[in-house]
Amino acid sequence: MNAPTSQRQLEAAYLARLGERVRALRSGHGMTRKDLAKASGVSERYLAQLEAGRGNMSVLLLRKVGQALGEPVARLVDEEERAPRRERIALVGLRGAGKSTLGAKLAHELGVSFVELDREVEREAGAKLGEVFTIYGQEAFRRFESRALERVLGQHPRAVIATGGSIVTAPATYRRLLEQCVCVWLKASPEEHMSRVIAQGDLRPFRGANASGRSSAIDEIHKLLADRDALYARADLTVDTSGKTPRQSVEEIRRALA
Repeated sequence: MNAPTSQRQLEAAYLARLGERVRALRSGHGMTRKDLAKASGVSERYLAQLEAGRGNMSVLLLRKVGQALGEPVARLVDEEERAPRRERIALVGLRGAGKSTLGAKLAHELGVSFVELDREVEREAGAKLGEVFTIYGQEAFRRFESRALERVLGQHPRAVIATGGSIVTAPATYRRLLEQCVCVWLKASPEEHMSRVIAQGDLRPFRGANASGRSSAIDEIHKLLADRDALYARADLTVDTSGKTPRQSVEEIRRALA
């Protein structure tokens, strides 16, 4: 007798979650499906079916996949979503605090993936960040940002994530970030924010960020920091990057995480 529709739906949902978990773990290890097939001895066809949510492979084959990923079968088939929070580090702070520069260096030292969430938003939207705001508007940007974050969390069990400066103003997305990552607030003085943004050549975040409008731009940075101070302060850790070299800041982040 066929299983009731509700039972079939539950089984399909379980297989879909299992496939997503295997795909996320494989991506987190930087492995292609071909790499995993070679390491596990399980054919690419089986792996493709598994990751697509159509896997109904034997326990022994699943065990081989787990061994190749360095993960126990229990983790693959666990019905609870236990995100390894401490293995994902999210850097928050205003533009110019050093999230991209320090994030890339920190990820390299920790041997984990480095993800710039703004780039993932662009992938999600199929457009450059500035165009996303112009074409779709702020509300749509927030939807793209939320979807991009969920995809990153699913694909990267271990990572350093550099977030956009305004993510803290999106309550649901920021709450998700705090739940799934150890968040580090990178602080800097308004003057350092200003000089770093000018050096990057991207004046988009601050009106008047040029030689003639430097004073108004500094005033805006002061206001942004004041407005977001309590939000950034919800992060687990705070590291002040003012007057420090990237090397010094990375070392301080690592000490704070220890």
